[in-house]
Amino acid sequence: MFKNYIENSNFEDTGFSYTLSLISGKYKMVILYCLMEFGVVRYNELKRYITTISHKTLSYCLKELERDKLIIRKEYPQIPPKVEYSLSEKGISLMEILDQLCIWGEKNKNN
Repeated sequence: MFKNYIENSNFEDTGFSYTLSLISGKYKMVILYCLMEFGVVRYNELKRYITTISHKTLSYCLKELERDKLIIRKEYPQIPPKVEYSLSEKGISLMEILDQLCIWGEKNKNN
């Protein structure tokens, strides 16, 4: 019976799968934590905070996070261009869960 349940389940349609799709990748959670910690952050500041990320990867992650409505991108019409990133309400609500993941990791990383 349990085997039939697993074979007929579609885990891609679960909330768990959706949440993982939002934070998957090496840097998305790090970007979200930077925005939580520092509030409003510009692109070059993020690049300085996350020294191991390439410009291409940072740009791609920011676009995905914005598309998923976890962050807000605010562009100012000036020269040189000024763009700021911050957490959206949806992003802020996700941070509670990410904090719990971090707490669990700290407790269990040396076991």
